[in-house]
Amino acid sequence: MHIDLTNKTVLITGATGQLGRVMARTLAKCGANIAIHYRSNEAQAHALQDEIQAIGSRTTIVQADITNSDSVQAMKEIIHQQLGTVDIVVANAVIQYEWTSILEQSPEDYESQFDSSVMQSVYLAKAFAPAMIQQKWGRFIGINTECVMQNFPTQSAYVAGKRGMDGIYRVLAKEIGEHQITVNQVAPGWTISERDRENNTEHSEAYEQTVPLKRRGTDQEIANAVAFLASDLASFITGAYLPVSGGNVMPSI
Repeated sequence: MHIDLTNKTVLITGATGQLGRVMARTLAKCGANIAIHYRSNEAQAHALQDEIQAIGSRTTIVQADITNSDSVQAMKEIIHQQLGTVDIVVANAVIQYEWTSILEQSPEDYESQFDSSVMQSVYLAKAFAPAMIQQKWGRFIGINTECVMQNFPTQSAYVAGKRGMDGIYRVLAKEIGEHQITVNQVAPGWTISERDRENNTEHSEAYEQTVPLKRRGTDQEIANAVAFLASDLASFITGAYLPVSGGNVMPSI
């Protein structure tokens, strides 16, 4: 048993980011063609494209503002011309900002999280779900966070945006499930990335002591969960919020 995404086309938003790059490589190794979305880091997008092509997958680069409907629609057209219909959408992009208390957080930060979590999910569904419905197969995978179950101080804007995303994904799962399209979320814990390895910041004893597995997860472990949900091995899983956090958060029944 193995994960086979041969002839599937995957769009990864925020593919040039720390986690996005690992997901792109992983899905390419499963045989998928990769549409690399970026907002501003064109150089990194080209470097990632070279890596994906070396793996043996077809790929294209597309710049878009995922908080703008017209930009997302234009992205869809470019990908369709280059790679064909998108079978799998991984919503990974999110706007970065400085976390602080509710009393000090600017309204613009809440708006940015709403736009890049909720509205990105809406725009991606409007752009890519119709073709999935027509072909009776598809995957939407949203990258959420363990923070939505923690609600710690200074997390408010991020939590608000990602909780809104959770609502969109759960409703979407019910609305398009009859077409054999699954809609799921992967919720990483505090994940070790390439930046951590370069800076020797992989470990945090205070955080690790809160995790049942007593360690931080890796970017590859997040990518593995995404690959599973993208595959036919997960064909009867939809509407799920899957923490990949070593047990640091546990959804209750």
